[in-house]
Amino acid sequence: MVIYRGSLDAAEKTVAAAKAAGVRAVAIHADATQEDQIEAAVSETVKSLGRIDILINMASTYLKTPNPSGADWSGAIDSNAKSAFLFSTHCARVMKAAGAGRIVNISDWLPISGRPRYRGYVPYYVSKAAVAALTQSLALELAPEILVNAIAPGPILAPPDFTAEETARVIEATPLARWGGADEIAKAVLFLIETEFVTGECIRVDGGRHLS
Repeated sequence: MVIYRGSLDAAEKTVAAAKAAGVRAVAIHADATQEDQIEAAVSETVKSLGRIDILINMASTYLKTPNPSGADWSGAIDSNAKSAFLFSTHCARVMKAAGAGRIVNISDWLPISGRPRYRGYVPYYVSKAAVAALTQSLALELAPEILVNAIAPGPILAPPDFTAEETARVIEATPLARWGGADEIAKAVLFLIETEFVTGECIRVDGGRHLS
């Protein structure tokens, strides 16, 4: 089940790719900050696919806010942390009833490393730190049936507006000297799905960026 708010084209492409691989797939619209819509999306998932074994919380916004307002703060917390909390709690009920489940959240390498580093991102930074705290807390609350972990991406994909100079600076600052690519996130997700004895962890997938 692919749940989207504004990225209909991307959701449809993901569904098409899944179907091409022989996987049943459906896309539905829901705002991940609205609990009633999340509850409806979870119910529709169970109705359409029969069960929920794995939840990947990827809903996120990434905005620079040099002079953040209360609205900026609430927007970041709701999109990045509240969404993961709500989806997790609603899906956990289904997983608990089935006796097992996996939840993988997406944080960020900076708060996991305890390094704000870039100015102008206070609401975003705090919201992604909250995702890491949520991961640890839920891992304790939902054990032993459900394993809850997080991934903290670093330089995975260059932003489309990056200049050649900006891209080169990131590569220079990354010990593995390249952008990671989406496949590296997928590999980390698969590990966290397959493991039977890792929970409450947040794994940096950043090519060693936190070391520089």
